[in-house]
Amino acid sequence: MKLFAMSRKDLLLLICFAVAVLAGPIILAPIGAGYPDLLQKFAIFGIFALGFNILFGLTGYLSFGHAAFLGTGSYTAVWAFKLLSMNPLPAIIFATLIGGLFAAIIGFISLRRTGIYFSILTLAFAQMSYNLAYSVLTPITNGETGLQLAQADPRVLDVALGRDYGAVLPSSDLFGIGMTGYPGFYFCAVMLILCFFLSMRIFRSPFGMMLRAVKSNQNRMNYTGLNTRPYALAAFVISGMYAGLAGGLMAVTDPLAGAERMQWTASGEVVLMTILGGSGTLLGPVIGAGAIKYFENIFSSFNEGILLKAFDFLPETLQHIAVSISSLFVGEGWHLTLGALFMIIVIFLPGGLMEGFKRFRNWLGKLFGGKNDKPAKPVPVTTA
Repeated sequence: MKLFAMSRKDLLLLICFAVAVLAGPIILAPIGAGYPDLLQKFAIFGIFALGFNILFGLTGYLSFGHAAFLGTGSYTAVWAFKLLSMNPLPAIIFATLIGGLFAAIIGFISLRRTGIYFSILTLAFAQMSYNLAYSVLTPITNGETGLQLAQADPRVLDVALGRDYGAVLPSSDLFGIGMTGYPGFYFCAVMLILCFFLSMRIFRSPFGMMLRAVKSNQNRMNYTGLNTRPYALAAFVISGMYAGLAGGLMAVTDPLAGAERMQWTASGEVVLMTILGGSGTLLGPVIGAGAIKYFENIFSSFNEGILLKAFDFLPETLQHIAVSISSLFVGEGWHLTLGALFMIIVIFLPGGLMEGFKRFRNWLGKLFGGKNDKPAKPVPVTTA
């Protein structure tokens, strides 16, 4: 099948990516990021960023409303747990489908405009969704308290299969395997690998080429008589399905859904992830998501006691000065570090971290090879 036909280079990339993701607990342990809760966030937000990159990286449409699909996926997954079963498979299937359906509705309206007007429309829809979930649709979302599981939930599929959770509040499990800790991470990791494979196939397909053409010069394509809206809408829906899946996985690892997942800050965060890693690249969004979540969870945990211990080699006066300055960039002020990093990337590496890796690879190539290469002599052209 053409869907699974891959070049040797793409197959090698997929294998290396899968090995790196599955070996995450070992690879990231030395930098303090090998524990399951953080690894789950890496995988979930990697999926979120991969989906956003299909829209923004390929078509150039900048959406500020993708948090709406993330939150919708979470609410859908929790309702699937409450009504059907604690097995995560139905939950993520429905979360993906409902996320895509919601994206189709919003995209059908928003894609009537382009540029900043499209971005403002998506932001408006996301904020409307947030306010609806927070106050208006409280019978469905449980308002500010958030949607949670209860012992009295029907769970018809579990009841039909004879599963009885007793007096204990149930948690999601895949045929008896609990979705907390490392099993939960590996479930999310498998979803990330599958999403990366699908993203790779979209990038390499004629459909992906059409999306790049939309980004390159949409007006010129329209002048040729080609309607670009169906392509942009398809990218928007696929992106929304990725976000719905990410929201569903959030509920799988922690069966709770709240309106805060629909806030504009969550939409802005995925924009930062994609640009930081490298918009329009395959690996960039995943790397950007991992970098931001690492800063959020590691840098934000630094307190004054840790800083004092880190600078204890200095005289007392210099130690307190160093702690006072560095405390501005860690703990509650870790956003300053993120902002400074983002500024550096945008100014010096417009292509994101992936551009930095490419420059470093080219520099190594020039350093260790090619010094003795001589330009090829021009071949004389003769005429008959």
